[in-house]
Amino acid sequence: MIISIPDDYHGLVATLDCMRLLDGHDVRIHREVAPPEATLIRNLRDADIIVPVRERTRFTAAIIAKLPKLKLFSQTGRSFHHIDVSACNAHGIAITAGKHASPYTVAEQTWALIMASVRDAAHESDGMRKGLWRDRFNTGLHGKTLGVLGLGTIGGLVAQTGASFGMRVLVWGRENSLAAACTAGYETASSQDDLFAQADVLVIMARLSKETRGLVTAGNLQKMKPTALLVNTARAELIEPGALVAALKAGRPGFAATDVYENEPVQHGDHALLKLENALCTNHSAWLERETYEAYFGEAFANAAAFAAGKPVEIRNQPKPKG
Repeated sequence: MIISIPDDYHGLVATLDCMRLLDGHDVRIHREVAPPEATLIRNLRDADIIVPVRERTRFTAAIIAKLPKLKLFSQTGRSFHHIDVSACNAHGIAITAGKHASPYTVAEQTWALIMASVRDAAHESDGMRKGLWRDRFNTGLHGKTLGVLGLGTIGGLVAQTGASFGMRVLVWGRENSLAAACTAGYETASSQDDLFAQADVLVIMARLSKETRGLVTAGNLQKMKPTALLVNTARAELIEPGALVAALKAGRPGFAATDVYENEPVQHGDHALLKLENALCTNHSAWLERETYEAYFGEAFANAAAFAAGKPVEIRNQPKPKG
């Protein structure tokens, strides 16, 4: 079968050990960055199976209708909200997804951004190269308030690390987040505004959905201290469009660090946050670990190989029978 892998713009998939799971198949890897729809369709129109790299391409009904040979989306990771499920059902296209979701990579990246921000690591390193020596105080975390918006698995790891530094952990979110906070012995805010107002470091740990898109509003950000740090390693769309840039220009919060953007990858430095001195930006690198790639793609490739061999796989949608 022809198995196509779009959006491998890092060029890492071919280096994975789990590629051998696809031995015997015609594997076509496409590295174009956000190709035009016509190019995307040309790349994928002969595919029997598509292995999407996370949610980098949105597979709409219009695109799916132009992929006549497609039999399966073998999704990397658990989420396939970027695929039009109804269109797949109508065209007899199955969807499989993985069960793997490592919380550690994002938790580690979150703390890397926190520490780099409060210790001004990027500017310090640049200053050292220029022969400069620090002439101002560092910012400590002990005794400060760590605000956690969404205490799921990843948020729990971030909170534990903050508590180990002697930070006060303050939580807001849905009922399950508030219940988890009580179980862990953390404080809960009285409202989302209260969380933003009290936090010295605010981490966004919510999961993106229709309900949480734009969850963080300009009003929330205006409540933050001018000395506060906001960190987003979840999804850019959780923040109201344009609100973070405007808030940073207004000085509340005083600093932000992010690993996620509305349109990825960001090309040619073309993002408003990159033009601000009070923003630290990394290139959605939280999950760029070999072990994580092997786990995510290993599941997707195993599902693809089993499906191609006619073996049982867990189908996550209800495709109309073909023929």
